[in-house]
Amino acid sequence: MKVLIVGSGGREHALAWKISQSKKVKELYCAPGNEGTKSIAQNVDMREKDIKSLADFAARESIDLTVVGPELPLTLGIVDEFEKLGLKIFGPNKNAAELEGSKVFARQFMERHKIPSARFKVAESQKRAKEILGSDEFSYPLVVKADGLAAGKGVIICDDREKAEAAVNLIMVEKKFGDAGDIVVIEEYLTGKEVSFIVITDGLKVVPLVTTMDHKPVYNGDKGPNTGGMGAISPSPFIDKELFEEIMYAIVFPTVTRMLEEGRRYKGVLYVGLMLTGAGPKVLEYNCRFGDPETQPQVLRMQSDLVDILLSAVEEDLLGKEIKWSSKPSACVVVASGGYPQKYEKGKLIEGLKEVSEMPGITIFHAGTKSQYDEYYTDGGRVLGVCGSEKTLTTTMEKIYKAVSGIHFENMHYRTDIGLIRE
Repeated sequence: MKVLIVGSGGREHALAWKISQSKKVKELYCAPGNEGTKSIAQNVDMREKDIKSLADFAARESIDLTVVGPELPLTLGIVDEFEKLGLKIFGPNKNAAELEGSKVFARQFMERHKIPSARFKVAESQKRAKEILGSDEFSYPLVVKADGLAAGKGVIICDDREKAEAAVNLIMVEKKFGDAGDIVVIEEYLTGKEVSFIVITDGLKVVPLVTTMDHKPVYNGDKGPNTGGMGAISPSPFIDKELFEEIMYAIVFPTVTRMLEEGRRYKGVLYVGLMLTGAGPKVLEYNCRFGDPETQPQVLRMQSDLVDILLSAVEEDLLGKEIKWSSKPSACVVVASGGYPQKYEKGKLIEGLKEVSEMPGITIFHAGTKSQYDEYYTDGGRVLGVCGSEKTLTTTMEKIYKAVSGIHFENMHYRTDIGLIRE
């Protein structure tokens, strides 16, 4: 069969890496793909948001299955566009993808259906936001979020009212995140352990993926601004069997069921960002796609054919399906450009990449690179995901960091505490 992957980041390289191993797949395309996918797929020069052209390409090439990586094309309605042409595509339609596309919709959905989450207020103007901040509705710290998509960066934690008003101004007046900031959500700040809980669903039945823990802040000790993710480990050290069941029955199943009842059948990946609070797990956010970087350590542990599961979800036939996993832990350390997630420079020569890529037990996924004259250069904020899977988390991290130490480029930045478990 022919498979098309939409997207260009480390997540898409990881998906391509895993899907290329399927015996069912004869031809693999990535649109637009990246330097890493070139070796395992045919890159197609099309933008992720150009959903009409992507659908036309898939129809013309008789693509049997399309897998969407990033959230933007999903919220733009790529699934609806493909299904009009009778094409199989993995992901939620535009109506269902609103779970990620609008923080307001997601919060109100959880409130309607009593799904555990933070207290919140919605502000459609800067004036209303200041009124909320000036009331005694919330204590500090609190969280200010842009309503729409902001590439994982539209969430600002504010320690006092001055910082909160500055965050509102940044989002609503300066339009740091464009139209995503027309409305803001002001939320209670939840404390605890943050985990990523990701499942595949056909809109009725659910197959969970192995648990992961993402590290979003840019600096060690979870300090600094949030990023798209600086690393991840699998499994999460904080989710035992009992907690796993609680999350499934209190959060995941109700989300899938209530979306179906509201006429928004949700098919694809449901990614629930959770905070494990003293009062139990609460939802921080929903995402409608695979995690990034969580997908990287997940595919390293996956022993089943991913294509089988994706097709079953598309065909609404997940009953009885399950995924087999390696018992060994896995992890990913993101190597980023200096300055990320704020301003950073591109075009820095990456040294040591070829040698490190040949290290036994190390898998490298490209996220923001370009090649020229047989050399690699930086071309994004998150540049590489350096991954491994060994018998213990300790030996896994030792091997990964040894590999990272062999990579060099100007102003290279990475966290040195990924996988360090803090109680």
